[in-house]
Amino acid sequence: MTHEPSVQEILTLKKELVGLFGHLQKIRKELASLNPPGAPDHFGSMSDELDEIVSATEKATNTIMESVEGIDTLMNDARAATDDPKLKAVFDGVTDKVNMVFEACSFQDITGQRVTKVVNSMKFVEERINSIIITWGRDELTKVVVEIKEDTDPDKKLLHGPQLTGKGVTQAEVDAMLGQDDIDKLFG
Repeated sequence: MTHEPSVQEILTLKKELVGLFGHLQKIRKELASLNPPGAPDHFGSMSDELDEIVSATEKATNTIMESVEGIDTLMNDARAATDDPKLKAVFDGVTDKVNMVFEACSFQDITGQRVTKVVNSMKFVEERINSIIITWGRDELTKVVVEIKEDTDPDKKLLHGPQLTGKGVTQAEVDAMLGQDDIDKLFG
């Protein structure tokens, strides 16, 4: 024997779904708050932001590792060029520290894996909610009103954060805007 839901149960379920959807929208806004005004507010843009974090972290880690490899090579060359036991001990100490940097840089791979898990989870949740919305119909759900408290921090609009590659102002443009010659002209 199956239980037929009452109108009240259906209404309650719809309100809960709209509330959940509203909370997910707020999560989207929070995670995507670094986007410029007018940027699309959806899981895809958050995914792009997270992918950009992984990419920037990977680039920085590669630069660190290449630099440390160069230091290690120089240390090995210096070690080979001397017979002084005190200098060899210093070089060995530097090599130990270089190895510690290499080990610490493994965070990037772990971070990338964790961010990927978050992105996949967000996509899964979005797919499930969209499936339910399609089943009930978007127009039907818009009839249900649920109050969601909005963040009223006026400074929040000022924060745009780092931009996706190819978006926003480049460092070269910032440098050009704040060039010393231009600053001198203001006070000259």
